[in-house]
Amino acid sequence: MSTRTSALDAVVFGVDIQSGDVRGDAPSYALAVYDGEDVTRDVVSHRKLRRLIDDEEPAIIATDNMYELAADKDQLIHFLGSLPAGTMLVQVTGAEQPEPLSRVAKRHNIPYGKDPMQEAEAAARLAAHNVGHEVSAFTDTTEVKVARGRSTGSGGWSEDRYTRRIHGSVRKRAREVESELEDANLEFEKDARESYGGLANAIFTVQARPSDIPVSRNRSGDVRVEIERQRRDGIEFRPLVKRRDHVIVGIDPGTTTAVAIVGLEGEVLDVWSSRTSDTADVIEWIVERGRPVIVAADVTPMPETVEKFRRSFDAAGWAPETDLPVDEKQHRTREHPYDNDHQRDAMAAALYALDAHEDQFARIADKLPPGIDRGEVTARVVAGEESVEAVLTDLNDDDESQEESTEHQPRELSEEEKRIKDLERQVERLQSHVERLEGRVEDRDDRIDELETELGVARREERKEVRRDREVSRLERKANRLERERDEAREEVETLERKVERMKALWKLDHSNFSDVSAEKEGLVPVKVVEKFTKGAIREADEQYGIASGDVVYIRDASGAGRSTAELLAEFDPRVILKDGGLSEIADEILFESEIPVGPADDVAMQEVDELAVAREADVEAAIDDWHERAEDRKRDRKAAMVDQLISEHRAGDNEV
Repeated sequence: MSTRTSALDAVVFGVDIQSGDVRGDAPSYALAVYDGEDVTRDVVSHRKLRRLIDDEEPAIIATDNMYELAADKDQLIHFLGSLPAGTMLVQVTGAEQPEPLSRVAKRHNIPYGKDPMQEAEAAARLAAHNVGHEVSAFTDTTEVKVARGRSTGSGGWSEDRYTRRIHGSVRKRAREVESELEDANLEFEKDARESYGGLANAIFTVQARPSDIPVSRNRSGDVRVEIERQRRDGIEFRPLVKRRDHVIVGIDPGTTTAVAIVGLEGEVLDVWSSRTSDTADVIEWIVERGRPVIVAADVTPMPETVEKFRRSFDAAGWAPETDLPVDEKQHRTREHPYDNDHQRDAMAAALYALDAHEDQFARIADKLPPGIDRGEVTARVVAGEESVEAVLTDLNDDDESQEESTEHQPRELSEEEKRIKDLERQVERLQSHVERLEGRVEDRDDRIDELETELGVARREERKEVRRDREVSRLERKANRLERERDEAREEVETLERKVERMKALWKLDHSNFSDVSAEKEGLVPVKVVEKFTKGAIREADEQYGIASGDVVYIRDASGAGRSTAELLAEFDPRVILKDGGLSEIADEILFESEIPVGPADDVAMQEVDELAVAREADVEAAIDDWHERAEDRKRDRKAAMVDQLISEHRAGDNEV
């Protein structure tokens, strides 16, 4: 279904020329403002009309002749471009070849009179009922341009910084516009021109009218936003409704309602079906596509639902003498696409109704002179049961009454009356000139206010920028000072680290704290200290000073180690492990199987300073020899235990036999 909104829900300006001419100095207009219920009437100048349009932003400006508002095509295009985003110009009498307003008003039962105010009111009411064509010089594509709001010349401080700030503001505003267009689900293309510090401009080509775009034209500080619809090659007329030709309508009622629209020439214009739409929705769908001459059904008698639709349009009805067979309906609709059987039945009803009236339509067409609307005559003959001759006579009388001019011989004016007329025209011209001058003064006052506002904003921005520059300079000086202090601290740390390394190296060579070591300081081995027998402590010791194969390892607390911890230490393949505390059975077994000697730390004299330690080579060798002796005893005990177990198992087997 269409989502068209009726113009009855909005304000419509009906306009007709009251006096003067748009090509002259001071035309005046009859203005009828229609809001769907009440009509407000006034006579206004061209300038006041434009001001009212800008202030009230009506949905439609309705007229019977668009060139009463503009002298030529160029002025008309300028007028259309100056209208508010939500306002359109409608010519209610048609497109390129308009009909007389009286005929259009009579067709739609709208009150009409020849007075300009009555014509303005008739135009407003017709447009409010979606009669007429929108006059358009622009496409539905809109260009939104985000650009610099001021020159990038010197701004009172560093020109580079000033330019960078302006281009940065343009980029920020362009991102905001892009986000707003995306949030509105609008299709658009972006063309941005990069420049120093940001963007020089960004142009968004949006597939929508300005009224549908959530961005407004504005100018603020460094950035301006311009909105302009793309021009057409010429003037285009678009009907306010999709189709208003005379048509034949086929309806298949039921749970699913289907409707088919067929033109008087036999072309299938549209077909539609719905399970949820009510009677009002169906009527609106039909109205948007044409004016029914015949409403048809595919069964007899005509269903009550179809009869209601026929009465709604005051159209002729058609039903077959007997229900149409399915095979005939399929054959009649074979050249036209449809989605379901309901649409097929509705289409068949309309096409069979066309076939039944084909001869009558042909006779009507033969009797029509050139320039007469065939659909109008056909509708009145078929639905209104009038004769062709009677309809033609009525139409000719209407044209003659429209074309009649009220001829009269004006009396000769006296000199005083001529002088009064001249003065009145002079006063009217002067008043118009005063209005133009007042408008210029207002425009200049507005411009002065705008420039003063921009100047105030620029001064505030400049003061902020100066304060910001001062703060940046202060922070830069502080950062430089802190960097110097950091570099000095790093140099001092590096010096101390080198000193510590030298002291460690000297200490490792100087073991004079061993009272029982000779002055030559021979026979010492380094010892790698592990705080606890855990995987974390082992890895930490390895990271600090490295554990290599053949190293002497001292574990301060050997208790609590499991299989994985013992296997990790065994992977380093130490020469001997000196321990304080008891090993777990599983750890002892793993180290024994890996043939890694383990001995008590109390048997070896060690000297420790922080993580460093040394021991005498003789004590280490003694601890290793002691482990080997214990290992031999342990192996013999294991073998004896195995022999005893075999003997026991053998004896147990003999007893069973």
